[in-house]
Amino acid sequence: MDSKTESEIIARVLKGDRQAYALLVEEYKGPVFNLAYRMTGTREDADDLTQETFIRAYQNLRRFDQTKKFFTWLYTIGINLIRNHLKKNVRDISHLAAAGSSLEQQQINGEGEGDVLSDDRMIRLEQVIRKLPVDLREAIILKFVQDLTFEEVANVTGDSLSAVKMRIYRGLEKIKQMMEDTK
Repeated sequence: MDSKTESEIIARVLKGDRQAYALLVEEYKGPVFNLAYRMTGTREDADDLTQETFIRAYQNLRRFDQTKKFFTWLYTIGINLIRNHLKKNVRDISHLAAAGSSLEQQQINGEGEGDVLSDDRMIRLEQVIRKLPVDLREAIILKFVQDLTFEEVANVTGDSLSAVKMRIYRGLEKIKQMMEDTK
């Protein structure tokens, strides 16, 4: 969705057209759910966090700075809710919802045969990512799964560009080490 269309929809919502908000939800529910799922590892938590993200965004839409990207603002709300959820629910989230659908697998490793990573390596990679500390996990997921630029990751997390780059580098190094350890 381009920023002009987004701005028009937001203006309609702010004028009382609650139905217009459904257009923003429809556009961004997939990426927000995917982020929440990758961070928590459970569909139930991802569903709850996705819903809460859109509720919070709706409730605070008047505070949104329309000179910024709505997507980045929404992701910031989502990542903050996810962080709080993970802090509250200190439990072993390293389990893999590997029984997930092939659609979920395709979201990460692309479609078709001849994928670079086998299903087994893909499952191991997801397990390793879930074992990363939250700050490294969120940076890796935002950059490589959600396909955000370094600048967008910095905007979402509220960190400096150099901090984000370092966090991603550290995350990749840790993933490499953990993958070698699990061979």
